[in-house]
Amino acid sequence: MIASPVGDWFPRQTFQATDFVQAELLAAKTCSVSVVIPARNEQATVGGVVSQIRSELAELVDEVIVIDSDSTDDTARIAGDSGATVWAARDIRPDLDSVPGKGEALWKALFVAKGEICVFIDADLTEWGPHFVTGLLGPLFADENTLLVKGFYDRLADDLPEAAGEPLPQGGRVTELVGRPLLNLYWPELAAVVQPLAGEWAIRRRLIEALSIPVGYGVEFATLVDTFAQHGLDAIAQVDLGRRGHRHQNVHDLGLMAAEILATGLRRLPGESVDVSGPSGVLWQFDRSLSEPWVARAVPLAERPPAMLIDGYRSVAC
Repeated sequence: MIASPVGDWFPRQTFQATDFVQAELLAAKTCSVSVVIPARNEQATVGGVVSQIRSELAELVDEVIVIDSDSTDDTARIAGDSGATVWAARDIRPDLDSVPGKGEALWKALFVAKGEICVFIDADLTEWGPHFVTGLLGPLFADENTLLVKGFYDRLADDLPEAAGEPLPQGGRVTELVGRPLLNLYWPELAAVVQPLAGEWAIRRRLIEALSIPVGYGVEFATLVDTFAQHGLDAIAQVDLGRRGHRHQNVHDLGLMAAEILATGLRRLPGESVDVSGPSGVLWQFDRSLSEPWVARAVPLAERPPAMLIDGYRSVAC
């Protein structure tokens, strides 16, 4: 008989967002909090995300920062008008150069955010609430030994024809087809992490500043696996945030994301050393709607070193 992955970690370290009330969190607060929102061309939603946090969590959250990754729309202006401090990723420590990618935005944020705890929230949310932030902060405020908190939720799928308007009680397609299978195969202790690639998570700065950060979509997978490797399973908690609505990506974009997750995982295989630099870092995709159907897309394979090793970085501990 195959053992369940749940074990005793899941019931001990899995919470509901409703377990944590803002007034109680304020009474227990001993660390400053930065909410960091990476954004690229999210003018339709970023303002609502920022304004809700600013208006409903003003006492709990010390700053809301939007890291703009080369948007070509009004994302930066709308975020600023809604109350966020806005930084262009390329303008943060320009001496370190800049590369595109979500992980790059989060890594650069460490050089401008002041909080001892960082809460990361995606900019494309349409069905969510401030309980995302309070839920993610709760386990960190309750236990100083908790270092990383992952969110999970049912996804609303208005743009998926097979389930229009219905909540999907699982992670995204890359989560279920790549992320969770990798964990089950090589890190079975993490198999009970429901949505390892979720974009809503919170972390103590003293941890994230000591981790290598993939510049692309591998950042969530790397942070989870590296936290486990360095601090053990009990340093990780997860919170059920209820429902989440957001814009879904097409399959070719998800294929690129999957390649990044695979590369991130291969680098970290337990007891192994796998070279994933490859000759080109390119994913070839076939699109018959184009006159030239084969499209080469660069796979971001670089990783940034721990921020604490960079000259001029200012560490704050909690």
